[in-house]
Amino acid sequence: MDILVKLYSPFFDLENWKTVIESGEDWMIIFSLVLIECLLSVDNAIVLAAQTQKLPDKRQQEKSLFYGLWGAYIFRFLLIGVGSYLINFWEIKVLGAGYLMYLSLNHFYQMKYPERVKHKNARKRKPLLPLFWSVVISIELMDIVFSVDSILASLAISPNPVIVLIGGLIGILCMRGIAEVIMRLIDLVPELEVMAYFLIGLIAIKLFLTIPMIDIEIPAAAFGIVVLGSVIVTLIVHKFRN
Repeated sequence: MDILVKLYSPFFDLENWKTVIESGEDWMIIFSLVLIECLLSVDNAIVLAAQTQKLPDKRQQEKSLFYGLWGAYIFRFLLIGVGSYLINFWEIKVLGAGYLMYLSLNHFYQMKYPERVKHKNARKRKPLLPLFWSVVISIELMDIVFSVDSILASLAISPNPVIVLIGGLIGILCMRGIAEVIMRLIDLVPELEVMAYFLIGLIAIKLFLTIPMIDIEIPAAAFGIVVLGSVIVTLIVHKFRN
């Protein structure tokens, strides 16, 4: 209990909040954290946009992102409190990378063998959760995995958890905006869904490479160039097909 009080007491210190809100210097730090969050969240936005495509209509897709937003806020608050310990949780990255690779390979398997998938689905038992809630839970799990890097990067810039929390919450909102833009693009250009799952496979490899035993970090800017190049190639393919 004493450990929990020590970890989370800064969040409930009103004087700390007042100091941060009134400080122009702290808001500059928060702005920097928002930029970092957006850069580190490109991976997450791609995964979220692809996951929401499982839902049948735009209303449910946007609703799943809304529920995921509030879940992400709650988990971000909890994870920042134990941020100093997150560096030891490399197992989370391994599990997350494995899950992302499964999503990617499973999508391409379904594309190549639609009849097998259709037959398998016909024999499948009724799922434990409705499709909507399974997507929401998947979104939350991915938020936890991707939060590790952004929280550690933020705590390296500012040790004040209130500043990190404000920057993180604004950054999450921006990231959800990016995910919605990708969703709309997928509606206009269906080929982008294939590109998204290709990138998810790359994200899985990128995430796995960051575990301590390998420790290879692919710069966010370099991955951003890969994403931009993939989008441009996909748009060109779409134009020639139509």
